[in-house]
Amino acid sequence: MEQMLWDAACSIRGEKDAAKFKDYLLPLLFLKRLSDVFDDEIARLAEAYGDRATALEITEFDHGLLRFYLPPEARWAVLSGRETYEWPLDAQGRSTAPRDIGDHLTRAVRAVVKHSPTLASVIDMVDFAAERNGERDINPAKLRGVVETFSDPRYRLGLADVQPDFLGRAYEYLLRKFAEGSGQSAGEFFTPTEVGFLMAHILRPRPGETCHDYACGSAGLLIKLQLVARELDPTSRVPLQLSGQELQAESYAVAQMNAIIHDMEVTLARGDTMINPKFREANGKLRRHDVVVANPMWNQPFAPDLFANDPFDRFRTAGGVTSGKGDWAWLQHTLACLAADGRAAVVLDTGAVTRGSGSKNEDKERNIRKWFVDKDTIDGVILLPENLFYNTTAAGVIVVLNKRKSTARKGKITLLNASKHFRKGRPKNYLPEEDIKPLAAMYLKGEAVEGEVAVITTQQAEEADYNLSPSKWVGQNGSAEVGSIPTLIQQLEQLNAQDLGLTTDLLKLLRPLSKTEDA
Repeated sequence: MEQMLWDAACSIRGEKDAAKFKDYLLPLLFLKRLSDVFDDEIARLAEAYGDRATALEITEFDHGLLRFYLPPEARWAVLSGRETYEWPLDAQGRSTAPRDIGDHLTRAVRAVVKHSPTLASVIDMVDFAAERNGERDINPAKLRGVVETFSDPRYRLGLADVQPDFLGRAYEYLLRKFAEGSGQSAGEFFTPTEVGFLMAHILRPRPGETCHDYACGSAGLLIKLQLVARELDPTSRVPLQLSGQELQAESYAVAQMNAIIHDMEVTLARGDTMINPKFREANGKLRRHDVVVANPMWNQPFAPDLFANDPFDRFRTAGGVTSGKGDWAWLQHTLACLAADGRAAVVLDTGAVTRGSGSKNEDKERNIRKWFVDKDTIDGVILLPENLFYNTTAAGVIVVLNKRKSTARKGKITLLNASKHFRKGRPKNYLPEEDIKPLAAMYLKGEAVEGEVAVITTQQAEEADYNLSPSKWVGQNGSAEVGSIPTLIQQLEQLNAQDLGLTTDLLKLLRPLSKTEDA
């Protein structure tokens, strides 16, 4: 997939800057996926009805036989030129054939939306034939190169050809290539696949539970919850009730694509969650969920004046309104979204669990942390390895909340230091797949493991002035004994004497050689 995307990106390089690659490639990738799945389903129907021509004829009259009906002009075989299509004539008897591939692609995605309105603002986000100042945004020849790349037989995207989460990974890959190539931040954090699975295995969602992500990006965290739920209970036919909100239009469209490709129902809404959360009850209050997952923007500036009179009362009653950085405001919002026995996992910058400690009641972030600890809502903190995320080298932490802890975990906070569980990648590190379940199991067991897990009481957290960094409580460099100062001095003197002895012996060996050379 990465090779295919890179080849396609190179086809339009120079036409659009790297940041815009994804806007053009992802809709085409999605269209290719829909077309390949359409062909797979026609092949299945052909077995039942005798031949492909009959299957196509039947589906023309009953689109319900297919997941998504693709009109002939939008099928990849026609777009790539492998099959011909007779374009109809207009009222004046002139051909309506497109001018070029850009015009054809735009008309193709709009035709798909016409037959499948749920794909509106998902697959038709860009105009492939758009012009500025009399020039095409993307030269048709370049677009033809992308179509040819996706048409390579090695890159088939049918039901049996790729893993269902390939589109989310493709989105992450393109964002990463943009960040690497331009030396800029992509503006958002997209959670690496393995981190999402770690969160899902820690939360262990159960069939029918309501699961929400208020900063859902490409919906990867929600989809991983459902995948893990199926793994934990493969006999259940009751899906999770998934919902998410996303601010960016492009990410929202990819979330829709991701849900469709996974054949999952995800209720999505667009908007700024902090200012205008869309998932509310009939009385206007925030909807409560069994499970919440999120990776909101780290260290986001937060304007306390804007939320002094928050209509959803998320901050005043949960430690007060923060200032400066919004990390704990996100956790306050998370708590407000949780049902009475809900649980959550939120990815934040490592500084979120340490900032303000030592200030002794003078820092607002520290005070909110104190409130969370005093209310015993923090189940634990997991320190991740450095350089996992696509546009930062920072490590990040997962803060786990639980509004109804088990008896064994009450009054305790589990701190897992997973910072050494990584493998070097190019250019990013990654959590090995085989480490994900053991790390989750270690965390859920809630018992101290030397160099890995510490379990502290809320009293100990108070004594540390609410510093919840796992690295403070869990050392991974061993605990070598340090001797007394007199002993260390004696050992140093012995080493110095040995060094002098070795130097003397070496000089004795070299002097005869010096005399021979003089002669």
